[in-house]
Amino acid sequence: MIKNTLIQAVEVGAKELIRFFNGSFTVSSKATINDLVTEADHASEKAIIELIQSQFPDHFILSEETGEMASASDTKWIIDPIDGTINFANGIPICCVSIGVEYKGEMILGSVYNPFMNELYFAEKGKGATLNGRPMRVSKKESLLQSCLVTGFPYQYLDTANGPLQVFEKLVRKAIPVRRLGSAALDLCWTAAGRFDGFYEHKLQAWDSAAGYLMVEEAGGKVTDLSGNRYNPYQPGIIATNGFIHDQLQAVVNGGEL
Repeated sequence: MIKNTLIQAVEVGAKELIRFFNGSFTVSSKATINDLVTEADHASEKAIIELIQSQFPDHFILSEETGEMASASDTKWIIDPIDGTINFANGIPICCVSIGVEYKGEMILGSVYNPFMNELYFAEKGKGATLNGRPMRVSKKESLLQSCLVTGFPYQYLDTANGPLQVFEKLVRKAIPVRRLGSAALDLCWTAAGRFDGFYEHKLQAWDSAAGYLMVEEAGGKVTDLSGNRYNPYQPGIIATNGFIHDQLQAVVNGGEL
């Protein structure tokens, strides 16, 4: 029942993305000038929450724009109505709806849907991950120097040692391709699908990674925080890889040299 609702939820959210895409809609800034929220974000979120509450009115909901809709339920829905809002606002079709379902503190289900590429990702704890119904597996590359990576940069830059630009510079100076798509949820899904060998980012919110990190784990990959501890979406840093290059990438993120 929850699985079916999850799929329906990403689909109703995606309908709003399609309805507004390349059209006329309001855009405003949140904490910083480029931390955007659009009319489509709100419409997608509203459609998703209404669907979930129609079937599970007592469940806990955490959504990017609304925040917490707390309850005593052991089941929590973690919603990003549009991951990649800047892309969406500029007519770039690299954006998606992302929803994770947590039960008693453990992520059990996740779905990410990019309707513009017709790619529906789904993962269930202990049962694998799929892209449009077909099983996904991470890549098999064993060398960081031969890898293709992806990352993102926070809206409020972290001016710290081994920050986003410092790590990025180390990698690209060794001619390692590092992409920036602008959607952490898709970065994780594409890592799960073997398109990227690894993903790292210094500052994410739970709704950015809740569904995607389960994709990587269920596709055979490894996900940790920046220090190598078990990943928790309520802390900011993430490293997600095929497993083979994980220690190598983690070392660079923490100040090591290639």
